[in-house]
Amino acid sequence: MANSHNEDDLLPLSGIQHFAFCERQWGLIHVESQWVENLPTAEGRLLHKRVDDPYFTESRGDVKTVRSVPLLSKALGLYGVADVVEIHRCPPRDKRGLTHSNPNDDSGIRYNIVEYKRGSPKADDRDAVQLCAQAICLEEMLGITLDYGYMYYGETKHRHQVDFDDTLRERVKILAEKMHLLYSHGITPPAIKGKQCKNCSMVGVCLPKLGRGSKKAEMYMAELLEEMNRE
Repeated sequence: MANSHNEDDLLPLSGIQHFAFCERQWGLIHVESQWVENLPTAEGRLLHKRVDDPYFTESRGDVKTVRSVPLLSKALGLYGVADVVEIHRCPPRDKRGLTHSNPNDDSGIRYNIVEYKRGSPKADDRDAVQLCAQAICLEEMLGITLDYGYMYYGETKHRHQVDFDDTLRERVKILAEKMHLLYSHGITPPAIKGKQCKNCSMVGVCLPKLGRGSKKAEMYMAELLEEMNRE
């Protein structure tokens, strides 16, 4: 990630999940500043409200839990908040592979990043993309490497491990670059009707029936204006 964004150009990290799910949904929310809440989004907001306590820290044994950790990546051009970061102190090992307990040796510190969602694991990668973007932010801030993180789903009440492999990292990079390109030009992608529209809270303002496959945003706007003039 050779490119570096200025802090004034940073976009909300939470938007990358919207973008991975539906580029138009992202545009409506982040380019046009529109938002419509439904039951799933309300439940998700309440779940995060319980998690998002910026003053909460908890230590249990060798694990310290920190909530609402600020995140920033100039490489991705994103900023946001991690629901939970766990700091594990693992016994360091000497050259022979034996553990020792030197309190001044930080080589045994390991970080886990955890994102909370109200529902269940998704068939697509939108949640994994968001978590990986958070991990890249934390890596950049702390100079560390994270191999995996966890999604916690309210319906299953279990953690699901997400591996931050090269394929997922590259997808995050590509999505972030495209978000910046569209945002800088003020473009909301055109409507493309699909299965994802069924439970989308934005369907009323999105008007997916006016979409025409992969037509450009300019053509979509022209069709929309014509439709408005006929009404």
